[in-house]
Amino acid sequence: MIARVSLEIALRKEFDYLIPEALADRVEIGSRVKAPFGRRTVMGCVTALIDKSPHDKLRALMDVVGAQSMVTPKVMKLARWIGDYYCCAPETALKSVLPQAVRKEKEGWKESLFVSLVPNPPTEPAKLTKRQQEVLQIVRDKESLPLRDLVKEAGTTADTVRRLENKGLVSIQSKIAERDPYAHENILPTKPLELNEEQANALKQIIEAMDAGSTQAARFLIHGVTGSGKTEVYLQAIEHALNQGKGAIVLVPEISLTPQTVERFKARFCSGSLKTLVAVLHSHLSEGERHDEWHKIRQGRARIVIGARSAVFAPVDPLGLIIVDEEHEHSYKQEEAPRYHARDVAVVRGQMENAVVALGSATPSMESFHNARSGKYRLLEMRERADDKQMPIVRVVDMRHEFRAQKGPPIFSNKLVEAMRQRIERSEQTILFLNRRGYATSMQCQVCGYVAECPNCSVSLTYHRDEQSLRCHVCGHAAKAPRVCPEESCQSPSIRFAGLGTQKVEETLGKLFPKANIRRMDSDVLRRKNDFRKILGEFRTGKIDILIGTQMIAKGLHFPNVTLVGIVHADLGLHIPDFRAGERTFQLLTQVAGRAGRGDIEGEVFVQSFTPFHPAIQFARRHDYEGFYDAEMEFRGQLKYPPFGRVALLTLRGRNEDKVEFSAGQVRARTEEALAGMEEIKILGPTPAPLARADKQFRYQIMIRAKQMIRISARLAEMTQAVKLPDEVFLAVDIDPVNLF
Repeated sequence: MIARVSLEIALRKEFDYLIPEALADRVEIGSRVKAPFGRRTVMGCVTALIDKSPHDKLRALMDVVGAQSMVTPKVMKLARWIGDYYCCAPETALKSVLPQAVRKEKEGWKESLFVSLVPNPPTEPAKLTKRQQEVLQIVRDKESLPLRDLVKEAGTTADTVRRLENKGLVSIQSKIAERDPYAHENILPTKPLELNEEQANALKQIIEAMDAGSTQAARFLIHGVTGSGKTEVYLQAIEHALNQGKGAIVLVPEISLTPQTVERFKARFCSGSLKTLVAVLHSHLSEGERHDEWHKIRQGRARIVIGARSAVFAPVDPLGLIIVDEEHEHSYKQEEAPRYHARDVAVVRGQMENAVVALGSATPSMESFHNARSGKYRLLEMRERADDKQMPIVRVVDMRHEFRAQKGPPIFSNKLVEAMRQRIERSEQTILFLNRRGYATSMQCQVCGYVAECPNCSVSLTYHRDEQSLRCHVCGHAAKAPRVCPEESCQSPSIRFAGLGTQKVEETLGKLFPKANIRRMDSDVLRRKNDFRKILGEFRTGKIDILIGTQMIAKGLHFPNVTLVGIVHADLGLHIPDFRAGERTFQLLTQVAGRAGRGDIEGEVFVQSFTPFHPAIQFARRHDYEGFYDAEMEFRGQLKYPPFGRVALLTLRGRNEDKVEFSAGQVRARTEEALAGMEEIKILGPTPAPLARADKQFRYQIMIRAKQMIRISARLAEMTQAVKLPDEVFLAVDIDPVNLF
């Protein structure tokens, strides 16, 4: 037999290898293999088994990695679609469906010593010490447990356990020890909750589609306001999938993958003997934990997968249900090749595997709501909060008046300060949102106008007060903050920081409320693996009065004692050169506001803005998604932006600006040739990217607008292979981009 192998080299080709007799029983489609390539040994994946090859002299495979195939035929088919649609090398797409921890040459299992009861022990010796008796009882209760855990729980040493082994009462053997990130969590089981009318209707339609087994009506958009109980609908739909003998994948944005989210699923499905039913895949796991969680899925021991975007490739088989929560979230889009969008891949995988797909959001993307309005998806509305909770009252504060009243740029309005004071007095909690970390957004000389800019990127440096440093949030460059103006002709000590970040908000609050417990949560604070879980745990138990955070606190949090949300600077994302700026702002404001009023006390939200009458802010104030959608679609329709058309973005980058600009002109000409004769195509550019320089590289962009994208992707793939670029000039093709920077 001959194996056709996709090697982990971006050559857009597959290679044929002989299968040695010694490996014949282990090689199958999807197997990870080691293969010779020139003088090197390269890892690859078997994509087909064939009888004949057009090539005469074939080299033999060297080894097979793993006891079973890593990529199922269904996931392999999905990877091929990704390569075709997102215009990337097939081997790059295939490589992306496996976590790095699983792709390694050696299997990453960890072995530990386990202590177990001997099946037929001799008559128990009378002379057991009290400590030995305690240890033996723990082993009887647990049946088998790691030696390290036993020693810790019994408060003893390994020698005590060894003596029990010598007496023939227990055995100590080396076994594979799975690294479970939630092994030591004490999660109490929960039962299904009673659904209200809207929840029951949504669940009924999803279950009917699962029972029918038809892909024609198997795509749903659940438009449910924050707190409407979408998660309970997800849980009960998953239970139905399990009853059908199928599995489920639940995608959530990385920032929403909080311990609270995971606990809700584990509490429902991991009680009793089903401790491994749920697997979790996300970037905060260690490499070993990710390896073990993935293999738990591949071996069929975990039937439910919760994870960020790459979990869409989890080898769940058979697959009955895919849920994409917060489907509007832009973190579902991969920024490196293959630049796939997990929501769209989930829809395609559902079609391929005859699985129901449910997208959920309080603020759906324009594309998804358009698909629901046009009948491509079935729309399920959930307009009321569960348990008859009221939507929070949203108050928009015009910061132009505050500027005049406070005689300078204010951080907090007087109304927000008073509202926070009332919450502290009533032992209620407050969340403050500012989507900008650091202390100040720039350092500027008030004499000569010098601004501290990144030497590698076309952005100003952010001042971080803790380290007295200036940092670039694009490339990571860091420098010591100057005490005087660095300009030789100036040297003035009047250099000051300007703008606002979460550090400054925290410091100012400490002065306003010195007795309050205030914590900040952003990527500067969360440096250790469990910091996120620890801070949220303290907030849940009421140890924190005011929690300040960036986008990571905007979603997925359910704290009934939060009665006040303050949005410090609502205008941050509004005035940027991106047609989705208004949509992003509306979504973020609505999601953050939804953290308030989830308990028995009505919530209140203060939105501080210098442009208070912008449609995104006014529609968010009224919780009016459909009003915003209609206004936004009128603007999109005039310019043929998504969902009325599709967009592809070609970005060229390099250290020599002249080379990049010249290459961009060449690529534009080759693109026009490649797309000649196609209707409704518009090519814009090349122009410098909005972020013209990043990480020492100049960037130029070409935008393609079209009615449909699949045929364009094929031609762009051919063009990018044929075009010859100078050394150190790189071209990236992004189909359906969500970030135009």
